Amino acid sequence: MDRRRHPRFRTRFDVLCSAGEVEGAGVLKDVSRAGACLAAASHVPALGTKVRLYVFIQPVCPFELAGEVVRVGEDEFAIRYGNLDPEIGRLVDDVAALVTTRD
Repeated sequence: MDRRRHPRFRTRFDVLCSAGEVEGAGVLKDVSRAGACLAAASHVPALGTKVRLYVFIQPVCPFELAGEVVRVGEDEFAIRYGNLDPEIGRLVDDVAALVTTRD
């Protein structure tokens, strides 16, 4: 039973990440209305770091997710969005329509 408030959707989209002056890249592993996880990250920011993710979904223009790092691993990290903006909900709905596997 999944106790999460917002379902996660598995993805594999290229992402650029900006954490202050440090930039990196990775793959968006999953996304929900509350947060996202970046895997294969070239840079893993420390807990509490404010980050911006630029997700590339073809043929749509990249979209931006901003939040705070809440979990880190060897080559991945997860963020929680700072603001549950309705725009994020629409973007997550678009991603969910592109992928079929829910976690």
